[in-house]
Parts: sequence; C-alpha cells; structure tokens
Amino acid sequence: MNPILKRLLGATAAVATGATALLGTGVGTAGAAERAHCDRAERPIWSEGPSRNVTGHHCSVPTSGHRWHIVEIDALVQPHYKTDYLDGGVDRTRTLHDRTIRCLGYTTSKDTVNWFGCVPH
Repeated sequence: MNPILKRLLGATAAVATGATALLGTGVGTAGAAERAHCDRAERPIWSEGPSRNVTGHHCSVPTSGHRWHIVEIDALVQPHYKTDYLDGGVDRTRTLHDRTIRCLGYTTSKDTVNWFGCVPH
C-alpha cells in the first residue's frame, strides 16, 4: 500500500476514534455512563436552544465517579424564555414526560441536584 495512503487512513482512524471517545458514544463507552433518576426537573430553553444545565428534584444520584451520567426524568419542565435573560419573561412552558438526558456531572444542595454539561436532546 502507498505510504501516504497508509498515513492518511491512520490519521482518519485516529480522529474518528478520538471524536467517539470525547462524545461518550461508541461500543466501549456504554457501560461508562452512570444512571440516575429524577422525579421532576427544569431545563430553560433560550433563543439559541436548551440550556446545558438542568435542575432536578427528588433525584437518586450516582455513587461512582464515571464521566457521563444518564439521567432519567419523569417530568421535564421547559420554560421557553422570550429573551436570553431571566428577567425577559417566559413565552410558554412545555412539560415532557419520561425523558432521558446525558450530563457530564452534578452538584447537590439540600433538595436539588444541579446537572451540568447536559447535551441537547
């Protein structure tokens, strides 16, 4: 095989493998996600799309330190804001049931879990 073609194929394979690992998708990463459950959660929708942060209530949080967390939500409330500011007001609110999202991590307070780095669904 032509050495230049070999290098090109090798570089393409390396980029594809690296992108798959970064996105958390692929055959080997399915077990790396930790499952969690929330009864209710809110995710603001801005003019550019859904927020990367989700506030969950009555959640079971994972105990291990995996990179990605799969969060199953019974009721996901999505307020659609008129502007990109909280004080701009809500145009409408939509409630979705039985949704699953993927998030990078979370912080907890007394009764809430703040999920961050959540990819749009």
